[in-house]
Amino acid sequence: MINDDHDGRDDDAKFAALFEGEQSRVLSGFREPPEDLSKIAETKHDNVRTQKPFETPKRDRGNRRLPPGQGRATDWPVLDLGDKPVIAPEDWALSVAGLVEQPLRWNWQTLMAQPQTELSTDIHCVTAWSRFDNLWKGVSARHLLSVIKPKTQARFLVFHGYDGYTTNVPLARFDSGDVMLAHHWQGEAISREHGGPVRVVIPSLYFWKSIKWLRHIAVLEHDVKGYWETRGYHNDGDPWKQQRYE
Repeated sequence: MINDDHDGRDDDAKFAALFEGEQSRVLSGFREPPEDLSKIAETKHDNVRTQKPFETPKRDRGNRRLPPGQGRATDWPVLDLGDKPVIAPEDWALSVAGLVEQPLRWNWQTLMAQPQTELSTDIHCVTAWSRFDNLWKGVSARHLLSVIKPKTQARFLVFHGYDGYTTNVPLARFDSGDVMLAHHWQGEAISREHGGPVRVVIPSLYFWKSIKWLRHIAVLEHDVKGYWETRGYHNDGDPWKQQRYE
């Protein structure tokens, strides 16, 4: 079942307008997550406001797999805005629309019928932890792009999650061999707290760009900042350049 607090019916109706070419209506009309955020989200807001410095722990210095200011984690910390929607695979759906030749709507069965890919990648969180050797399974971004066929003027993507969260990436970042729509991690279905049943994985960027509980993707000509980007997080988010905050 889908969490009744964020069933997304209004979002679905607004996003469907992209299939009819009403791009401006969609971009201005999505609701934001509630402002009564969890303690985790409040801590992240504090980090944005105070611009806290980061320093790589001594034990991790010299490890070339760690971006500057990161420390290695062996677990997978859970970070979100306080809402973890409950979405059964049979209720999950994805819409992709905007500047594409072939808008699509996939349900779980359609997703699983696509070519499946396995990749091992590192992930890096803006809160200064990195986790090595994460084995993902899912549908590659390049396969998705081959299906939707972005138009020549397409330059950016905006992801929308079932929890109301949004984030933005350049199309060129998404069009990479290590990016995917993932449904498995370390051989198991991705758990609810980590964004299951389907999340985006973009290893080259801080992990707030890898949206959990994926619901919609808008393909656009012009950039539109997402939830954290409008609150002071860097618009690009490259961990090797320490692009944490603007």
